[in-house]
Amino acid sequence: MNRRKFINLTALTAPLLSFSKVTESIPAVKPIMISTWEEGKNVNKAAWGILSEKGRAIDAIEAGAIYVEDKISCCVVLGGNPDRAGFVTLDACIMDENANCGAVAGLERIKHPLSVARKVMETTPHVLLVGDGALKFALQNGFTIENKELSIDAKKEYEKWLKKSTYKPVINIENLPVQVENKDGAFTMPLKFDDGSFNHDTMGMIAMDVSGNVSGGVTTSGMAFKMHGRVGDSAVIGAGLFVDNEVGAATSSGVGEEVIRTCGTHTVVEFMRRGYSPELACKKTIERIIKNNKARAKTLQVGFVAVNKKGAYGAYAVQEGFVYAVKTKQVDRIFKSAFFYKAPKSED
Repeated sequence: MNRRKFINLTALTAPLLSFSKVTESIPAVKPIMISTWEEGKNVNKAAWGILSEKGRAIDAIEAGAIYVEDKISCCVVLGGNPDRAGFVTLDACIMDENANCGAVAGLERIKHPLSVARKVMETTPHVLLVGDGALKFALQNGFTIENKELSIDAKKEYEKWLKKSTYKPVINIENLPVQVENKDGAFTMPLKFDDGSFNHDTMGMIAMDVSGNVSGGVTTSGMAFKMHGRVGDSAVIGAGLFVDNEVGAATSSGVGEEVIRTCGTHTVVEFMRRGYSPELACKKTIERIIKNNKARAKTLQVGFVAVNKKGAYGAYAVQEGFVYAVKTKQVDRIFKSAFFYKAPKSED
């Protein structure tokens, strides 16, 4: 081998040889279920019955979404906060091992948007339905319309918000310590925080079944008090969710606009395709987001979590505080994500 070939080979392989010094992925045994945030531990539990009985990953994803969408105390669902016009709008997407995918955006008054997204995937030639069209499709497929009124807490907070009409998302609000852990270990996601602030709460889920097939899903009510008609990354395949059954899958949480701008989860999966560990693939994508937002990177949060076909998983976020839950036969716990910026120390 001559000197030029050696230099070229070194340049190509150096990132792969060095990543073990940068990050360490934790191996897992199939099946595996991974969900964002602390509530993800309960989501994983709801999905595990399917995975443990050798069921499909896609069915486990839907079961996890139904669980969290049924929780009135979680901002993912219809009990969450409205947009600036006073409407609660839901976004969701789903993707299976065969690259089949479906999504809905701006869906109102339907309790299980991810199940509607699956119907789009399985019964139409389309990927994404929005607004009134998504609602009509849901009703035509047996979904029932829910109460149009805001929940009591959401109505109070909306009226409070109208007095100032400010839009100031709070980093990691899904994971603030005011969450309450009840006697059976479940975390309640409160609708009201001590400072009166509200934000988004996205539930992203990825799973691999005993057959080694990977699927994923995302469900959310989006950022509180967003502009009416705003759609974040949760309904966008390749942004909030991407699955490639040859490589693995990734999902995200945080400021959806920044994830869309980088095709975030698709980028994570492509880094894994090059041989990067899940955590390093997430890190590389976060670094790209930070590079594109140098002026305000310290004020925004995006977190990615990924799993590869070998069962290794990992996560990385812009800010400290992003967490994710993992469930396997051996593991059932919440992990703190690696991060780029450390949270500032409290003055209290």
